[in-house]
Amino acid sequence: MAFAMPSPWPELCLDKNSAQAQRLERVGFRLGDKGTHTSRTMMLEELRVLLREIPPEAPRTAYVEAAVAQNVLRKRTEATRKLTVQRLSELYALDPSVPVFRFLRRCWRDSETQNSVLALLVALARDPLLRATAEPVLGLRAGEELRRQEVAQSLQEVASGRLNPSTMDKVVRNAASSWTQSGHLRGRGHKLRQTVTPGPGAVGLALFLGYAEGERGEGLLGTHWMRALDLTRDASLAFCGDAKRLGLVDLNYGGGVVDISFAAYLTQQEKELFLGTR
Repeated sequence: MAFAMPSPWPELCLDKNSAQAQRLERVGFRLGDKGTHTSRTMMLEELRVLLREIPPEAPRTAYVEAAVAQNVLRKRTEATRKLTVQRLSELYALDPSVPVFRFLRRCWRDSETQNSVLALLVALARDPLLRATAEPVLGLRAGEELRRQEVAQSLQEVASGRLNPSTMDKVVRNAASSWTQSGHLRGRGHKLRQTVTPGPGAVGLALFLGYAEGERGEGLLGTHWMRALDLTRDASLAFCGDAKRLGLVDLNYGGGVVDISFAAYLTQQEKELFLGTR
């Protein structure tokens, strides 16, 4: 089985009025040329605290209540608490009615290593600026150093030159920090590429994101989302089996044919949305 070249990352300049853009945004993607990484990293520790404190079935109001009124994130002022939950919402939605966030919670496990990759995948789906830095990072071989100029160039292409030098420096630093939190980079002054070790939850989420974009069958194993997991073809298939055993995906594989779906997870309305009939 040979993989095709990965389909493009979700178009950052996709026409907001197009049916494709509207479907992606209803699933939970964020498109455009702006992102949270102008001021924050992917805020992994804050996310971990909230997901530990709030049950998966809780509504969005529970996350806001925990962050602002209960101050579970230990922020000093109410203004900072509100801003923090706003930024976390930009990155992760914090709303179970949003399919991407609901599936993140379904895959979340008591594993710091695995959860860091899960968080990165959703942050990539929801922050166009972080997404713009993916190729400069994922294109590196293990041990290679991240080149700031390549990251800056990718960002300027997305932002159409609107990032001034100060903002650009901040986005590059924040993005490098996020990729370090996820385990794709290591080091402080010099960021070096390293290979991540994902689990079945991250594979399930990567498959889900590809499915949301319209990929099906074998194509789901060759998307950029799967590429972000640093897996070989054989390892990808093995983890797909593990994801099936955990109830994260519906998988049938035989005779060289791969059939992956999420019928048991999606509501009827979401099934129609994913099929492009709504």
